[in-house]
Order: sequence, then structure tokens, then C-alpha cells
Amino acid sequence: MSTEAVSGADHQERASFGSYLKNNIREYGMLISLIAIMLYFQYSTDGKLFNPDNLTSIIQQRGYIVVMALGMLLIIVAGHIDLSVGWLSGFLGAVSAIAMVDYGMPWYLGVAITVVVGVVVGCVQGYSVAYLKMPSFIVTLAGMLVFRGLTLNTLGGRNVGPFPDEISTLLTGFFPEFVGKAPDPFVAGGTVHVASLAISVVVVVAMLLGAFMSRAKQVARGMNDEPFVIFVIKNFAIAGMLLYLCYLFATYKGLPNVFVIIGVLIAFYSFIATRTVIGRRVFALGGNEKAAKLSGINTERLVFYAFINMGVLTALAGMMFATRLGWATPKAGEGFELDVIAACFIGGASAYGGVGTVMGAVIGAFIMGVLNNGMTMEGIGIDWQFMIKGAVLFFAVLIDVYNKTKS
Repeated sequence: MSTEAVSGADHQERASFGSYLKNNIREYGMLISLIAIMLYFQYSTDGKLFNPDNLTSIIQQRGYIVVMALGMLLIIVAGHIDLSVGWLSGFLGAVSAIAMVDYGMPWYLGVAITVVVGVVVGCVQGYSVAYLKMPSFIVTLAGMLVFRGLTLNTLGGRNVGPFPDEISTLLTGFFPEFVGKAPDPFVAGGTVHVASLAISVVVVVAMLLGAFMSRAKQVARGMNDEPFVIFVIKNFAIAGMLLYLCYLFATYKGLPNVFVIIGVLIAFYSFIATRTVIGRRVFALGGNEKAAKLSGINTERLVFYAFINMGVLTALAGMMFATRLGWATPKAGEGFELDVIAACFIGGASAYGGVGTVMGAVIGAFIMGVLNNGMTMEGIGIDWQFMIKGAVLFFAVLIDVYNKTKS
């Protein structure tokens, strides 16, 4: 092959590489931003951010936001919004407390009743938006006010708890250690929970293998334009972060159950969003509703299902928050909807619908969580915390609007 031909191929590869980065800068920018924010607060707090107990606290404090963000992502991608999730989670947490504590129901029956109530709420709001064609902003704004009143009315101004040990352990405890501890190979005198570390390694390796196998199939079909170098760097960076995080958990009390629940939900919704017909149809709906309807997609049913899904996830989130506190409180859920919506937009979801990723929403939730935790440890006042988080959200949406206008 001639020198000119090799030079031309190299130039084309560099152009393709640069073009891909330019077109996907926001997706990778969020991951880089999360890493940069974590490294900054690790330095500014003298290493306190990466303390295993602090990381466990962040996971448990942001778990319910991540859970609701997964449901909110589908609603935003479909071109709608749900403002009611904050107070709805507080109300559903109150329902679970009344069922399990006041009425003494078994924990599993209390969970079932809470989920059923979440489904009913999702049906009502989803039907109103999908079939009655009411604006989702108005429907869920009304819902926010209704559920705030219901929370206060249900609890009667009192805290209800504590929750049964079974549900508290399930949602706020740690992965059962059936092997025991072993000496920490990296810290003299330290120990690690063997089961938590071993399971983490197996899961991360399986994730890497799955990613490589999926890419190979996509490349064979001509459906993947991501440069191999970027693919490798991205996947090994995520795998490395996960392994390090799990190692830190293993040196403390093991994997938090919330972390395991989040991991299962992320895997499930990633599969739904990228590998199923219903996932592709949701994105098509958000991209162009008229075109989706003309292609035979039942758009009303998709929107209806999205709100039911949100109701189920909000029920889980409400119970996670209530059990973490140990009580259902009249103020539970206040402001949660802002963090949930912000997580989706910061993570790359488009305000216009049709664009968003599950991992992006998760990264957005943890960006907000690390900001909260880091600024609190630095002693930054709550006034500045609100302003900084607001600025982050503003610029995230500004980038989305700029990209949309440019395209």
C-alpha cells in the first residue's frame, strides 16, 4: 500500500474519531464531569469523600432519586413531565407505614398495597395525559398538590414508625455475607467482605464481556459507529470505577442493598430502552409523535404505560426513603421532583423528548448527590448549594438547546 493511501486512511480515521466525539460530547462529558467533581471534592475534603462510610451514605441517600429518575427518563423521552413524584413518594411511604405499623400487616402485604396504590395513581395520571389529552404539566402539578394534602391527612401530622425489621433490612441493610471476611490485600490489618467483593468482580467482568459481545454483533450488522478506542476507554473506565467502589464497600460493611437494587434496575431499564420494541417505540414517540402514530405505534398506550411505570418506581422510592429515616414523616418527598428531573436533564435527556440514556440519568443523579455531599462537607451554605445546583441544571439544558438549534 502506498504512503499516500496509508496517510489518507489515517486522516479519515482521525476525522471519524473527531466527528464522533463532537457529536457525542455531552454523553461522555457527563461521565468526565462526574469523575472530575469526585476528584475535586476528594482533594478539597482531605480524602473524606471516598471514605467507605461516606460513599455508603451517598448511595443510600441518593438511591430513591436514582430509582425515580429511571421512571422519569422514560416520561421525558416520551415528551412529557411528572411534577408529582416528590409528594407522591411521600404519600406512598405514608401508605406503607400505615399498613405495616398502624394496621400491623406483614411487610410483604404492606409492600404489595403500596405498589398497587402507585399503579392506580399511574393509571389515573397516565389516562388523563394519554387519552384525555390533558397537558402532563397540569395533570401532575395538580397531583403534586393532591398528594401533598393526602400525605398530611394520612399521617395526621405525626411520624409513623418504626418499620418492621424485614423491610428495613431489605431496603437499608447490606448484602448477606455467607463467606465471612478475609485480609485486605491492599491495606495492612484491614479486612474485606469476601462475598461482596467476589460477586462484584463476577458482575463487572460479565458486564465487560456483554459489552464486547454486543459491540461485535452491532459491528457485524453495520450498526455501530463508535470508535473502538473510545469504546474500550469508556467501558474499562466504568468497570474500574465500579470495582473500586465495590472494593471500598467490601472494606466497610459490604454491598448496600440499595446499591444492589439500583444495579438490577439499571440493567433492566437499559435492556428495555435499547433492546426491546417498546423501548425503541418510546424514543420514536418522543422524537416525532405524528410520525410514530402514522407508522402504527399506539402512542397513547405507551404514554399510559410510562406513567404506570413511574407509579411503581415511586412506590419503591417512597418506601426506600421512609425506611432509611425509620419513619414516614409529613414532609417526606418535599422537593424530590426537582432532583429527579434535574438528574435526567443533567444526564443528557432532551427537553424536547426523544433523547436520553439510562446511564445518563444515573450519572446525573450522582452528580447532584456528590455536589450535595461535597458542598456540605466543605461547609458551603444551603443558599449557595441551591444556586450552584440551579446553575448546573441551567447550563445542562442550555447545551441541549444549543445542540438542538445547531442541528
